[in-house]
Amino acid sequence: MKMFLPIAMLAACMVAPPAGAQTRRYSDQDAASEARRSGQIRSLREIEDRVVPRMVGARYLGPEFDPGTSVYRLKFMRGGAVIWVDVDGRTGAVIGRSGE
Repeated sequence: MKMFLPIAMLAACMVAPPAGAQTRRYSDQDAASEARRSGQIRSLREIEDRVVPRMVGARYLGPEFDPGTSVYRLKFMRGGAVIWVDVDGRTGAVIGRSGE
């Protein structure tokens, strides 16, 4: 029994996500969904449909959304380099690009 408790505590630490890790991700998603439903921003699918085809030769890795600025940040990989494309969620216009 003395060995069970330390082993159980170690197992719980290995399985549980860091505090706040899931909360932030879900709150960003919730904010994006709410802004989309209210017509404040364009859908992620629409943003991806406009930007991904322009990134010839790059592999799309996924999005991030900043609810404070309504900016989508799309992440790509090309030839070992990470490329970030920032898109205004309200207009769908590319407003910044870094990497390459």
